[in-house]
Amino acid sequence: MECHRISATTTGSLSCLCVLLLFSVHLIACNGARVAPQDSKSTEFIRASCAATMYPALCFSSLSSYASTIGTSPVQLADVALSVSLAGSRSASAALSRSVAGRGMAPRVAAAVKDCLETMGDSVDELRESLAAMGHVAGRNAAYQINSIQTWVSAALTDEDTCVDGFASGAMDGDIKNMVRSHVVYVAQLSSNALALVNGLAASISRP
Repeated sequence: MECHRISATTTGSLSCLCVLLLFSVHLIACNGARVAPQDSKSTEFIRASCAATMYPALCFSSLSSYASTIGTSPVQLADVALSVSLAGSRSASAALSRSVAGRGMAPRVAAAVKDCLETMGDSVDELRESLAAMGHVAGRNAAYQINSIQTWVSAALTDEDTCVDGFASGAMDGDIKNMVRSHVVYVAQLSSNALALVNGLAASISRP
């Protein structure tokens, strides 16, 4: 009899637990159903916008985690893309400085590294200026501001390409060349994508 009472109690507890679990799953499913459409809409907007860039896979992977911030706004999309590019440029410049610090290099390689660090510093400044201009895109001079942003980002991309081109010679140290490329090529691709998205923003604003 005692065993029977314990069994019945246990069965009742398990039944209650199952009901609670089913109720919790139902709530989660309902909440997911409310959130998913907006997230999906933003994600698809980012994917479609990235299709117009030179590196669409990188574009999507670097921006999709900001879907809730971007929504379906071309302005927010360009702003986030520029922020990601700026962060990458800063990170690459710092990583290059750490990698070559105290390292013995041939004069020609040392000169190329020095030039690269200078151009990457210029790239950081130019991307910073482009982000500052993004803050004025919603004003009356939107077209002028976007034109300035295009100029700044184009200059940053040129600087990044110049850094990589400085190591194009086969006589350059392989390790240094590979290290520079591993940092800077990625940033240049981010900047290229950001410029494409800014160009897309310019086209959307110029439409009647």
